Amino acid sequence: MVDVSAKPVTAREAVARGRITIARSAMRVVRAGQLKKGGVVEVARLAGIMAAKRTSDTIPLCHPIPLAHVDVELRPRRDGFVIEAHVRTEARTGAEMEALHAVAVAALTVYDMVKAADAAMVIADVHLVEKKKAPLDA
Repeated sequence: MVDVSAKPVTAREAVARGRITIARSAMRVVRAGQLKKGGVVEVARLAGIMAAKRTSDTIPLCHPIPLAHVDVELRPRRDGFVIEAHVRTEARTGAEMEALHAVAVAALTVYDMVKAADAAMVIADVHLVEKKKAPLDA
């Protein structure tokens, strides 16, 4: 791991986004709540939050950081979902990996839940949208 012990603890925030493309016929099944595995949005949102919390367990050399806030949002589109994760922490290193991990796992969860209705889904464009760092208020 990179030594961050000399860095000051700062307020940090990261936003990541990605999308999953789903056939329109499968999206109709999702919107109607007719999937055997249950509500896609709720399960994928929870999976993304859990993934952010466990990022350092799955990505080698990633620092474990205390998360103050994680929010994962799935916005439905005609052809799938846009997934966005917001992560905040007070730490010596940023929360970019946690936000990216949350989006990726949320997308994979959608894929798992919908694969019986659409075997040709595509997860794409997982990327960091924004990162911020600010000194802690005195």
